[in-house]
Amino acid sequence: MRAVKLVGPGTIGLEDVPVPEPGPGEVRIRIGGAGLCHSDLHVLDAGELWPVFGFTIGHEGSGWVDALGPDVEGFAEGDPVIVMLIWSCGRCRACRQGRDNACQVTGSRDAAPTTPGLGPDGSMADYQIVPARFLEPLGGLDPVTSAPLADAALTPMHAINSARRHLASGSTAVVIGLGGLGHLGLQILAATSGARLIALDVDEVKLDAARRHGADLALRSDADAVGRILDLTDGYGADAVFDFVGAQATVDVATGVVAPEGAIRFVGLGGGTFSYGATAFGPLPWGVDVQSSYGGTRADFVEVLALARAGKVGVDTVRYPLDQVTVAIDDLRAGRVAGRAVLVP
Repeated sequence: MRAVKLVGPGTIGLEDVPVPEPGPGEVRIRIGGAGLCHSDLHVLDAGELWPVFGFTIGHEGSGWVDALGPDVEGFAEGDPVIVMLIWSCGRCRACRQGRDNACQVTGSRDAAPTTPGLGPDGSMADYQIVPARFLEPLGGLDPVTSAPLADAALTPMHAINSARRHLASGSTAVVIGLGGLGHLGLQILAATSGARLIALDVDEVKLDAARRHGADLALRSDADAVGRILDLTDGYGADAVFDFVGAQATVDVATGVVAPEGAIRFVGLGGGTFSYGATAFGPLPWGVDVQSSYGGTRADFVEVLALARAGKVGVDTVRYPLDQVTVAIDDLRAGRVAGRAVLVP
């Protein structure tokens, strides 16, 4: 079979490898689609700082059950399934509390929990081996285009759920960046909150898509963005801000528009920073709740899948054959992907 491997620092290769056999408790998936994420680019860009090589990349995967290992129950060959992003232990204190994206066993204070395609072999291949407990049934969803739900929808879902108390009717939420995660975050907010939604991006095509996906206002993210949002909120600011870019320019917008006792969720990996003062009148208004966000919980994932099955959330996809992975990477870097790139074996 074919597999996209991280073969060395900053280098991937499409290799021919043996078809893997599932062991006890494992399932072999015939991959229908594998999403390509900006975090895959960060793995490539980490170069020699990335600690392990030789694995198959891709942490968004869906397809069909192809073979069952011993002791697997609840699945049959041919079932459409999607692979969970977070492979937690299920037994530690964090997992028992429903915080499996903060697993104490497969993750740590300095490392995220185990994620396929970031160590264990991932989904950019013809087949993938997955422990059965990390699969969810797709039902009637398309196993090709549903793959990005595993991260591009799950991660916004978790960020939004963590700020849910700020999203009551009459509130204002700002979504910055309408790419792979942002266009799904906007749909989730439209489907599950009563907030007025203001979407920001530098790309007019993505702003047009945002209007179709439920944005009340879609504005260009430029030097005037902060002033316009403050004007729209009578100078008070937005109750919740979701930054799906994380670059310095978007961090500056997020901190510049958040309201007192509001929430900021930094989801993008753009490397921006801000200084925080331990005072009620510092760079942020008083009481602002700030979090960086990683992945999500199984409960978040179940909620995402339910929204998708109900037709309330859908992934805008651009498909590439698996052997065109480098083309997809180049297009993603250049901002030419509207929505999510999906590699199809």
